[in-house]
Amino acid sequence: MSQPTTGLGIDIGGSGIKGAPVDLATGEFLKERLKIPTPHNAGPEEIAEIVGEIAAHFPETVDVPLGVTFPGVVQNGVVRTAANLNKSWIGTDARSLFSRVTERPVRLLNDADAAAVAEARYGAAKDVMGVVLMTTLGTGIGTALVVDGRLVPNTEFGHLEIDGHDAESKASSGAKERDRLSYHEWAHERLQRYYRVLEDLLWPDLIVVGGGVSRKSEKFLPLLDIRTPIIPAELRNTAGIVGAALAAVEAGPGSGAVPAAPDTPRS
Repeated sequence: MSQPTTGLGIDIGGSGIKGAPVDLATGEFLKERLKIPTPHNAGPEEIAEIVGEIAAHFPETVDVPLGVTFPGVVQNGVVRTAANLNKSWIGTDARSLFSRVTERPVRLLNDADAAAVAEARYGAAKDVMGVVLMTTLGTGIGTALVVDGRLVPNTEFGHLEIDGHDAESKASSGAKERDRLSYHEWAHERLQRYYRVLEDLLWPDLIVVGGGVSRKSEKFLPLLDIRTPIIPAELRNTAGIVGAALAAVEAGPGSGAVPAAPDTPRS
């Protein structure tokens, strides 16, 4: 049986849950996305109902696997952490829950991991072999690691202890706003220290920076003095949906694998 050329991705976030059908040849949405606000302190059943509503909104994708992102660690479909959602998520077999509600196979993965899969196939990390580190700068810091086009899932480098502090508590864009830092102060006093620690630990070939603040990357990325090339993400707020759809179709709903980036290295 031939592989579907269309996928459906749903991205669960702290403020909104959004989904759209994706053309897997281009990584582009086939229809305008549907976004529904995330209820405050929402538990599994409440979120599952919204996931089901979004999936039903795109009936043309009923015969393809569904990819869903979650803002926490996911192992074999089970949620292990839930920093910004109800703690009842921890230990929930969310893949089975979403599959039951939507009546279709589901592939569940971490949201930063999904964004990295999308950037490796269609965006800033396309055709890059070696070690690619993606960081999403927001309220916290999400991270993803792709090695020779294959995802190393569930990295939590946003929670490294640096100088006695949880890294994201100092270096996230949320910390920038909280502490009223200028882009110059944020880059030189917080981000540079963070990225230097990461590059000394991982020796990446490329760092890709996502998150909402990446739209203003020209205000802070050029200020960083690090040895690793560092560039903004290209897919921005579509990356989670696109990566989820791609992972679901190419890896299969029950697989621990994720799709590889193309085999041809960037010259």
